[in-house]
Amino acid sequence: MRFNTLSSKLFSAGLRLLLVVTFVQPFAAHAALGDAMKTRFQDLTAQLAQNQFGQPLYLESNESNTGSKGDIWAQINHPFADVESTFGAPVNWCDVLILHLNTKYCRPSATQAGTVLAVSIGSKSPEPLDRASLMQFAFNIVSSTPDYYEAQLTADSGPYATSNYHIRLQAIPAGGGRTFLHLTYSYEYRMAGRVAMSGYLATAGRGKVGFTVVGQGDDGAPKYINGVRGVVERNTMRYFLAIDSYLEALSLPRDQQLEKRLQTWYSASERYARQLHEVDRVAYLDMKREEYRRQHADN
Repeated sequence: MRFNTLSSKLFSAGLRLLLVVTFVQPFAAHAALGDAMKTRFQDLTAQLAQNQFGQPLYLESNESNTGSKGDIWAQINHPFADVESTFGAPVNWCDVLILHLNTKYCRPSATQAGTVLAVSIGSKSPEPLDRASLMQFAFNIVSSTPDYYEAQLTADSGPYATSNYHIRLQAIPAGGGRTFLHLTYSYEYRMAGRVAMSGYLATAGRGKVGFTVVGQGDDGAPKYINGVRGVVERNTMRYFLAIDSYLEALSLPRDQQLEKRLQTWYSASERYARQLHEVDRVAYLDMKREEYRRQHADN
């Protein structure tokens, strides 16, 4: 009997220890991520205060033989609580993504593996969904605490032989009702993807540039990065502007928010017309209003 009692006590103690370790390890990991964000915020003080963007924003990119990645760190004038609540809802992610020129449709659904966003990616002009490429993004909230938030969207494959798409949003409170964000956008490509990208850069993408300054022209004007890094920088910026535009409209009545988001996104992108201008305002608004109606037609 004593043996059984002792065994029971040892089992209970072991179970409690296991529960504590199971809870503490993720908490400690998330706290470390939040601390890393705070350190990054401090390290970027100078870059956020003075830069080419006219707002507290820092962008960088890199390219390898197998993929490309863009990162934006920014301080935005929206409370951390708004960021956490907004981006904890998959349907809100869809209303953010649809602001991007190339997003034609987005719909969340629950599966046995978790929440999935079905996202159709197409051209920068109106087109039927059967001509767009369908991507399946797994949605995951990595952390949601009073001091750190992180959500990720991942997709195994995309158009033009691309793969391993990753959209990561991290956020911490920045004081004064503001938030410090980190947005990552990355993907990989095989040989066929590199060939397709080369074809784009030689035709429709010819002359397009990103934001990284790589030199100075004879007239003193900055020379910007082009090629694949230019592509990923433009798209990372477009997604960031979509996030900021969505948050900007939250203070309005619900029936006015869509129009505010569309107008804000277009105006913000035109601030960087050298990199982001593609269509005029009327064309963008007409296309996005229709795509939004299509996206919410069954709701």
